[in-house]
Amino acid sequence: MNTGLNIECINIRFILPVMLVFCTACSLGKKTDKAASETRFRFDFGSGKVETGFTRVTPDVVYTSERGYGFYTGTAIKSVNRTGKNALTDDYCTADTPFYFSVKVPEGSYEVVITFGDRAGETSTTVKSESRRLMLKDVATTPGAFVRKTIAVNVRNKHIRPGLEVKLTSRETYHLNWDDRLTLEFGGGRPAVCAVEIRPAGNIPTVYLAGNSTVTDQQNEPWSSWGQMLPCFFKPGVVIANHAESGESLKRFSAEHRLEKIASTLKAGDYLLIQFGHNDQKKQSSAYVAPFEGYQEQLRLYIGVARKAGAQPLLVTPVQRRTFDAEGKIENSHGDYPEAMRQVALEEGVPCIDLNAMSAQLFEALGPEASKKAFVHFPAGAFPGQTEALADDSHFSTYGAYELAKCIVQGIRTSQSDLARYLNDDLPAYDPAHPAPFETWSLPLSPLIPSVDRF
Repeated sequence: MNTGLNIECINIRFILPVMLVFCTACSLGKKTDKAASETRFRFDFGSGKVETGFTRVTPDVVYTSERGYGFYTGTAIKSVNRTGKNALTDDYCTADTPFYFSVKVPEGSYEVVITFGDRAGETSTTVKSESRRLMLKDVATTPGAFVRKTIAVNVRNKHIRPGLEVKLTSRETYHLNWDDRLTLEFGGGRPAVCAVEIRPAGNIPTVYLAGNSTVTDQQNEPWSSWGQMLPCFFKPGVVIANHAESGESLKRFSAEHRLEKIASTLKAGDYLLIQFGHNDQKKQSSAYVAPFEGYQEQLRLYIGVARKAGAQPLLVTPVQRRTFDAEGKIENSHGDYPEAMRQVALEEGVPCIDLNAMSAQLFEALGPEASKKAFVHFPAGAFPGQTEALADDSHFSTYGAYELAKCIVQGIRTSQSDLARYLNDDLPAYDPAHPAPFETWSLPLSPLIPSVDRF
């Protein structure tokens, strides 16, 4: 390997028969695990000299299934070459708008090491993975300095075992979360990507998320959720696997084999965060369950799945909607469901993150008008193809989702769960009654990807 690399290393270190849920030691799963453990890539970005042992990736390397790696063609990517003595850092790839790089990999969790920097200028890069999961925010470098950051990315597909798979909704068919690829999105004020290395993450703990649209990895702007913001708060020694999906309830989630999918890879030392309630309460729907009857029964089923695998369940009370009364206070739109969950947590000895209470504090602190910034309230024309104004009081903007993720992090700290040991060391305490002002928030918008077939 060439010498002269000045790198500052900084680590961000069912209703279904229960017996079906635990039928996980199938040959398909074993083959997937073996394939993932043998998958390793080392990419040198830029059109200059290529580092020994690395694969060159120039801006014209477009993803094809035959090649198995490359850029998405929707962004004008360019290579910047500098004079120096290190092939890995003398050149890099950048663009004026966020750009995607995708690699075909087997299902599993991966450690991704990214080298950032420019020998002659300042840089600032934000990294998202899969369907807009926020991994690294504003990685900055000064001229001549290079930074290596490590992230952990979970990749999955819909297969559980021969003859059984997750019943995806029509909107999920082409989501980046389900496409057998590890996809990275690079954006920011001045992104500069010198290299990407991908290797198996090994047997690191996995944090599974089970929930609805307020938790899921929202595919397109301007919607966001606390679940897709959560990865950036954790060290790389743990990986977030967000299985939440829009419209889900406890019953529907298991009926679509999503809980069984989680159970097929759930292991001792993992965690399962469970947040439902928005759709479970809809009496006109087949998903309906009464709060102190079916809802509690279903929660205990999920808890049992986690404990059977040796994983730790954590309950998350349903996040509030933007429902203000005349006095500027949030009216609880979830009825008895939050209290029903609190009771189960107490009776089962399960940590409970009271997002219902914390989100009420957060929205009341912002107030009826400013809280619109935390939700999807945008005038017509604010985003491509948006012909009408958006006024959604149930789903969140990136700002609102990020503040709610802070609530989750604070709840993990105070819940006495040992999951707290995997949080980033430099995170300050968070008080939802004093949220960060909207004016200080920024995050690069992700390009619209309606179909992975466009890769």
